[in-house]
Amino acid sequence: MSTALKTAAHWIGGQNAAGSTLMIDVVNPATGEVIAQVPDGTTADVDQAVAAATAAFPGWAATDPAERGRVVGRIADGLRSRAEEIATTITREMGAPITLSRTAQAAFPVAVAASFAALAPTFDWTERIGNSLVVREPIGVVGAITPWNFPLQQIVSKLAPALLAGNTMVFKPSEIAPLTAAILAEVAAEAGLPAGVFNIVHGTGPAVGAAIAAHPGIDMVSFTGSTRAGRQVSAAASETVKRVTLELGGKSANIILDDAGFPEAVARGVAMAFPNGGQVCGAWSRMLVPASRQEEAVELAVAAAATYVVGDPTDEATHIGPMASEQHRQRVNGYIERGIADGARLVFGGRGKPAGLDGGAYVRPTIFADVAADAVIAQEEIFGPVLTIIPYSGDDQAVEIANSTMYGLTGAVSGSHDRAMAIARRLRTGQVDVNGADWNVLAPFGGYKQSGNGREFGRHGLEEYLETKSIQG
Repeated sequence: MSTALKTAAHWIGGQNAAGSTLMIDVVNPATGEVIAQVPDGTTADVDQAVAAATAAFPGWAATDPAERGRVVGRIADGLRSRAEEIATTITREMGAPITLSRTAQAAFPVAVAASFAALAPTFDWTERIGNSLVVREPIGVVGAITPWNFPLQQIVSKLAPALLAGNTMVFKPSEIAPLTAAILAEVAAEAGLPAGVFNIVHGTGPAVGAAIAAHPGIDMVSFTGSTRAGRQVSAAASETVKRVTLELGGKSANIILDDAGFPEAVARGVAMAFPNGGQVCGAWSRMLVPASRQEEAVELAVAAAATYVVGDPTDEATHIGPMASEQHRQRVNGYIERGIADGARLVFGGRGKPAGLDGGAYVRPTIFADVAADAVIAQEEIFGPVLTIIPYSGDDQAVEIANSTMYGLTGAVSGSHDRAMAIARRLRTGQVDVNGADWNVLAPFGGYKQSGNGREFGRHGLEEYLETKSIQG
């Protein structure tokens, strides 16, 4: 159903700021309808936001950490109270199924913010080493740039530790999914965050993102996005030698050992390859199975995939909605066509849109088998519901294949506990799930190799936003 067009604004110095008269359309990928517009930000807008953050920094940095933690806790409470609004907004702007939007898109940011609020009273802000007092202090003004796949979680994962550490922030949301940023700004203000501590500048990566990365008044950049864009951010930030943390792409390997319970392990692997339509940096997009049991795995994977409903993301029965944009749909479909052209065995799905879904940015959930470890679809991040099944012979080859991409963000191992743990230790990746363990919001998350630098969540995530000073006396 069509609704009135919304117009968002920048948020600078605690109030809406119109900025440029040029606007960027926000499109519902399920319908192609323009649902909102945001300003096409400029370098001048970034300058204004940096000035506001710089002015607010001394007062916020001097605020007692316990009080900063209470503010972060109130932000968590405010987000919780607006969870349904957040869920429906994200479903409309980037196509996440409404059930996922409720259980993950809206719920994860609350859990993250609450975890940092709880960390405040237990964190060691100072320590004694011999005759030295070691003091952890805020870095200054943080620039944050986030993607569209989990638009609110990604920024809260940066904002909560940055605020707790005493920093101020200039934030650029994705122009594809920018609307929850305004909700977050309202919640933060209601939580008592002083004006200028949190600022939002809308716009594109080449304009606003590049200006944030290169700005001499910004002391740190935290970026989540593609590895290609991460390289550009790093290059721009290097001119002022600012700290850079990067959470980038992934091509995660899910190793299923021969002593695993195959029905459960394969079904779990499909579920973790397809969440959010596969638009997850940590999606388990490569399923590694013993060559002797590949056909068993294929049969189980196809049966599991057949239960996934693709369609209207506002329907609670839907598991996979559209891709976040038509441009991204074309990209994912191009990889499916590449897999077919390169000779991988297509066992489920394929090119084109699902039947009856011609009007949105939909792709067919797809599974390939007999995929070579060095194939394009096994090496490059597709960021869609495309699973590659790769056969291996022996544990050593499984580890070799798992470590063979330029990425190292997440991974998984299923099998007898001790053997799976031993394999997990050999994987060159920042986080490994063994036998479907629960997500731990306090455990560090981040990548090896070209999946990034730095960590998010918990104590390790907080430390990224702190400088360390040694005072001898």
